[in-house]
Amino acid sequence: MDEIRILIITREEVEEKHLAILRQVSPRIVIEKRLVRDADKIGSLWDEIEILFTSDPLPPEGGASKLKWIQGYYAGIDRWGDIPLKHPYIWTTTSGIHVHVSEHALMLMLALGRKLPLIMENQKKAGWPPDRFGIFEPYELRDSTVGIIGYGSIGRQLGYLCKALGMRVLAADRPEVLTYEPPWRLPGLPPISASQPDKLYDPSDLKPLLQESDYVVLCVPYTPKTHGIINAETLSYMKPTAFLINVARGKVVDEPVLIEYLKAGKIRGAGLDVYWEEPLPPSSPIWSLPNVIACPHVAGFSPHYIKRAMMLFAENLRRYIAKEPLLNVVTKEKGY
Repeated sequence: MDEIRILIITREEVEEKHLAILRQVSPRIVIEKRLVRDADKIGSLWDEIEILFTSDPLPPEGGASKLKWIQGYYAGIDRWGDIPLKHPYIWTTTSGIHVHVSEHALMLMLALGRKLPLIMENQKKAGWPPDRFGIFEPYELRDSTVGIIGYGSIGRQLGYLCKALGMRVLAADRPEVLTYEPPWRLPGLPPISASQPDKLYDPSDLKPLLQESDYVVLCVPYTPKTHGIINAETLSYMKPTAFLINVARGKVVDEPVLIEYLKAGKIRGAGLDVYWEEPLPPSSPIWSLPNVIACPHVAGFSPHYIKRAMMLFAENLRRYIAKEPLLNVVTKEKGY
């Protein structure tokens, strides 16, 4: 039987125990691996591989004559621009393995609501203020409303966690998310019925969701349709007491306008993990805003990332060999 040659290019070393997950799929599999820093030394290997798993590098134009399928390392494709939509190969993503991003979003909600930055600032002073009950009075999550824009695997898991804390959950997404089973789910995740929002809104009209929400959380993929969905108009719909959480992509928010809203106190605060420019430049006003928690784009990081990515990749390999439809195929119509 013919070999199936796979090239894996990642930023961190892939351990043998993770490669074993792939090798169990078929004895036909032959794996080559490279780190990103070695990608410029791949040379003639490009013309030997059938499948590419990549965190960044792509074949040179006109190269990789045998390549049929690219499995991306990430849930999104925006880091490659519109290349995935123009490539002649099948392109798939790791959508479904990133539900841990919901924990990061919830952490930001709790930290802002419980005034954690102010508590940490007070800790440095090694003393309690005499009016601590007034200063540290929290904004409780229980009985408040969260509006989750983008109710895919991450948004749905966040909705489930928020419901467990007694929150009212609103979502903005297409109607089919109420019954849609994602192509791939991590074992042990709650059923769809456990994470149903209290109300679903059309993503083309965010006004009612924004007007009702005490916390607005962005979980959408970055596409031309989601570029700048949080802007001067949509921010004007938010309560002045509301928080904005962004664990999606920086450019789904009009950052200069958001900064002005935060400076003026037109919304209570923000928890940000993504920005227009990354790393966030030292000159950005975001660093000094007292009502912002600025994270270094780490919501998607996990010590289990490689294992989960290989589990999904292995299932796609099984499907590829069996000539079954692959999971998470990028479509031009959706842009992801």
